[in-house]
Amino acid sequence: MRRALAGMALAVTSMIALSFLIPLAMLVQSEARSRAATAAEQRAAALAPVLTLTTSPDQVAQAAASVDGSDRLSVHLPGGALVGTARVSPKVWRQAAAGHRAFTTDTDAGPVYLQAVVLPEGRTAVIESFIPRAERDRGVTASWTVLGALAVALVAGSLLVADRLGTRVVAASRELSRAALTLGEGRLEVRVRPAGPPELAEVGTAFNAMADQMTGLIAMERELIADLSHRLRTPLTALHLVSDRLTATHGEQLATGLDVAITSLEAELDAIITAARTPLALSAIGPAAADVAACEAGQVIAARAEFWSVLASNQERPCGLSITSEATPVALPAEELAAVADALIGNVFRHTPGGTPFEIGVHRTAHTVVFLIDDGGPGISDPEDALTRGQSAEGSTGLGLDIARRAASVCSGSMSIETSPLGGTRIRVEFSLATRRADKRRSSRGPRRGRRQRTGVFRSS
Repeated sequence: MRRALAGMALAVTSMIALSFLIPLAMLVQSEARSRAATAAEQRAAALAPVLTLTTSPDQVAQAAASVDGSDRLSVHLPGGALVGTARVSPKVWRQAAAGHRAFTTDTDAGPVYLQAVVLPEGRTAVIESFIPRAERDRGVTASWTVLGALAVALVAGSLLVADRLGTRVVAASRELSRAALTLGEGRLEVRVRPAGPPELAEVGTAFNAMADQMTGLIAMERELIADLSHRLRTPLTALHLVSDRLTATHGEQLATGLDVAITSLEAELDAIITAARTPLALSAIGPAAADVAACEAGQVIAARAEFWSVLASNQERPCGLSITSEATPVALPAEELAAVADALIGNVFRHTPGGTPFEIGVHRTAHTVVFLIDDGGPGISDPEDALTRGQSAEGSTGLGLDIARRAASVCSGSMSIETSPLGGTRIRVEFSLATRRADKRRSSRGPRRGRRQRTGVFRSS
C-alpha cells in the first residue's frame, strides 16, 4: 500500500510540476531571446544618428566601436562600402535597403538584425546588428536548472509526505491483518490498538468488539455443552443401580458387561465436559497444533474395535479386523480418533440389520494412514447428501460422517463413500501421516526389517 500511495503521489506531483515547468521553461527561453533582440535593436538605433551626419568609413567604424566594442555591428554604406564584418548575403541586406525595412534573419552563426537608414539625397545605408547564440540563450540553462531542482524538490517532498501517511495506514492495516489471522487460528484473546486514519481506527474498534462477542458466545456454548453433558450423569447413576440389581438376578457376567458400558459412557461424558471447558478446540487450532497430540491410529482403532466386538457378538455380526504392523501416526489426539472410530462403527450398528457382517482396516501408504470400514448392509443411496452435516435419511442426527470428515480435514486428509466388497458401504478416511513423529519413533526403535500384516477376526458365538 505504501508503494501504491507513493506511486500515486509521484504521478500526480509530476503531472502538476510538468504542467507548470514546461510553460515556464518556454517563457524563460522566449524572454531571453526577446532581451537579446531588444539589445540588438538598441545597438542599431544608437548607430543610426551617426550615419545621418557622416558616411565616412573611418568615422562610422569609430562610432560603431564606441557603441559596441565586440564587432557585433557592421554597416553597408551607400555605394557598397562595408564597415565591419558582413554576416548576411548581399541579396538580404539589399532587400532591407530597397524596402527601407528593419527585420531579423537567421544565419549559421546566429540571428542578425538589419535596419535600413535613409540618408539625405535618397541614399540608404543598412546596419547589421549581430546576435551571438550565446548572448541569445544567456541565462536560459541556469534558469532551467533552477526550475528542474525546484520540481525535483517538490516531487521528493510529496513522496515523503505520502510515505509518512502511507506508513500510518499500512501499520494499522498490517496490525488488523495479523490480528485477523491470529483470531482465525483460534487465539481468541487477540486484540488490536485502534490507530491510523479514522476509518481504520473504527475498523479496529469493531474488530475488538467482534472478538469480545465471539469469546463470550464460545464461552457460553462451552458451558452449555458442559451443563448438558453433566445432566446425563443422573440417568447414568440410575443405570449403575440397575447394574447392581442385575448382579443378583441375572448373574455376574451380564452385570459386568453393562457396568463396563456405563463406565465407558461416563468416560466419554468426562471427555466431552473437559473438551467443552478447554479454551480452544482442536478444530480451531488446526493441524500444526494438533500434531503435538499425535497418536497411533492402529492402536486406537484396535482398542475401539475390541470394545464394539462385544456388541457385535450379541447381535451375531461377523467382525473382521485388519491392522498393519507399521507405525501409523496421525496428527490427532487419541480421544478424537476414538470418537471418529465410534461414530463410523456405530453407524454400522444403527443402519444395518443384526447379523450384517462388517470389517475394520487400518493401512499405511507412503504419505497417509487409511482407515476403512466395510459392511454388508443395504448401502447409501446418495453419498454426497450423506456427507452434508445434519442430513440423514435414517432418523439419526446426521453428524457421524461429518465428524469423521472434519477430523480428516484437520489432518489434511479426506473422506469418501464407496461400494464395499461385502456388498454394502465402504467408508474410507485418509489422514496425512505425521512424518515427524513417525521418523522420531522409527529412529528410537531402530531400522524396521519390513512390513508385517496382522489380522484379527471376531466372530459371534
